[in-house]
Amino acid sequence: MEEKRKILLVEDDFNLGFVIQDLLSDDGYQVHLCKDGKEGLRQFNKKKYDLCVLDVMLPKKDGFSLAEDIRKLNNEVPIVFLTAKNLAEDKVRGLKLGADDYITKPFGNEEFLLRVKAILKRSNLEGSESREITYALGRITFSPNNYALTLPNGTHKKLTQKESELLKLFCQNHGKVLERDLIANMIWGDDSYFVGRSMDVFITKLRKHFKEEKSIAIVNVHGVGFKLIDEV
Repeated sequence: MEEKRKILLVEDDFNLGFVIQDLLSDDGYQVHLCKDGKEGLRQFNKKKYDLCVLDVMLPKKDGFSLAEDIRKLNNEVPIVFLTAKNLAEDKVRGLKLGADDYITKPFGNEEFLLRVKAILKRSNLEGSESREITYALGRITFSPNNYALTLPNGTHKKLTQKESELLKLFCQNHGKVLERDLIANMIWGDDSYFVGRSMDVFITKLRKHFKEEKSIAIVNVHGVGFKLIDEV
């Protein structure tokens, strides 16, 4: 049985959000609906999505800002903007951010579904097979689905969910600097002072897991954020 394509829908209009979710679900897609930009960013980090459908006018983090953060982490996932506006400058901004389409409300159901299907076909995602991803960190193997590290001697070390989410984010962006506020919003859905302190604690915990694996390091980039590097 073919696995359903996963769509992240971020729409703050309660009624419209459920209408679009039902429309896509009835057409065979698995849809996760979020009500604001920060929730959408955090959810994006939890799963692999085949398409992101983002309203432009969102609370907490607008659709353009959300798309910018998504593009920092993933250059390939298709993005569709939904907007009540029909301003040329908005469309230009959206396309510069790497959007695949720009749909103005109100729109017809059939047209919307056809455009979603066309975007998924162009990105070669329809019919693709899912697979469990593991990451090699020196001599250690990390399985994010199982929240587990496999050590060189074959033993397994369990991580907490937050540790696993944080390490997966670093692995997906190996060698790239991740800004502190981006990490905080991706993992905790907030970038407040107290979340920042909590993030520092979890990064310290991750570093301890790799204290015997000298080739792997999570380094602090002063005034910016952190990055995972292989020092060999």
